[in-house]
Amino acid sequence: MHGLNSETGAACEAEWEALRLQVLPLGETLDHLKSFHRKAPFLFFNGNTFAAIGRELVLALFSDLPITRRREVMSAVGHYIAGVLDREAMVEIVEGMWESADFHPGDRVKTLRGSMRGVVVRLLPDGRIVWRADTGAQLNALPESLLREKPRGG
Repeated sequence: MHGLNSETGAACEAEWEALRLQVLPLGETLDHLKSFHRKAPFLFFNGNTFAAIGRELVLALFSDLPITRRREVMSAVGHYIAGVLDREAMVEIVEGMWESADFHPGDRVKTLRGSMRGVVVRLLPDGRIVWRADTGAQLNALPESLLREKPRGG
């Protein structure tokens, strides 16, 4: 059975109509989408609906990012709206993806998902990065597939 939630649907519709005429910062917009998900104005798929809206906003607003980084931002935003990721972690991911991929030998790096960490060994003429993972493996990567690792505790 599809439709509006009889308890919250009308109030959410009125709030949505008032908000859609405003210019809001991205963070505030995402907060509103998360709140709509929690209020559950529809009988089904509230999380999917509002997370999809957030991901589409990211697709438009972050179009200058390489696709791999844009996908990570879309995922973080969707998870935040669905309540799986807290705001601080989402902001950290978004800001990390927006950072320039300008690396130098000796820089600490990690993969986009943070599953591997290591140190930049050298930059190749074609723009790729040679880096040594903490496991000892030497790997090649495109700059957009790595993030600068921030010092722990800082």
